[in-house]
Amino acid sequence: MRVFVTGATGFIGSAIVQELLGAGHQVLGLARSEAAAQALTAAGAEAHPGALGDLDSLRRGAAAADGVIHAAYGHDFSAYEAAGQADKLAIETLGSALASSGRPLVVTAGLAGLALGRLGTEEDTPGPSPRLSEPAALALVAQGVRASVVRLAPSVHDHGDYGFVPTLINIARQTGVAAYVGEGLNRWSAVHRLDAAHLFRLALEHGVAGARYHGVADEGVRMRELAAIIGRHLGVPVASKSPA
Repeated sequence: MRVFVTGATGFIGSAIVQELLGAGHQVLGLARSEAAAQALTAAGAEAHPGALGDLDSLRRGAAAADGVIHAAYGHDFSAYEAAGQADKLAIETLGSALASSGRPLVVTAGLAGLALGRLGTEEDTPGPSPRLSEPAALALVAQGVRASVVRLAPSVHDHGDYGFVPTLINIARQTGVAAYVGEGLNRWSAVHRLDAAHLFRLALEHGVAGARYHGVADEGVRMRELAAIIGRHLGVPVASKSPA
């Protein structure tokens, strides 16, 4: 397949590109800079100039492809609702180029917002959230798009990770304490970046319209356990902090 990938040079997107190429697919990657275009070319993909907010570039990229993986997102937490609206518009634009074709569109979402206190399943519907990617994607099924959603664990880890766990490490390094809240029993799930990329490819190739797929390998890792490992590696004390 010829696959259009947004976020193709990002932490997860770059792994998706390699996964697709390794399986014999052609990749057209969205590139918002010359450096990104060069990185894609060096990886063996084709660069498609544009950006998440450039809807015409998204439409042209999707129209030229047999399928789309949408891995881009504006992670500006100071304008989170605006980022959600921009993502919704991008997904709707990608979907409009695939309408009535049965071609696949795999959209990235997260596990945050699912039910607390029990195992979250792929049948669960998330609560209200500023991130609108999942409902936007699934609404496209009625338009003849084979849309599905990959819900990623809060921690997608590998060398170069800059997300959840590295943030905890940096806090412990700055404060001199690896802390957790209360008894530290609240849990987080995780997945390796290469496993997540493999799931995206399987969803593209075999995914069912309207399905949700959980990108999780490590279930229920307690915060207390994370803090203990961080403390041991940094040589700092591990401590409980009250919720207050």
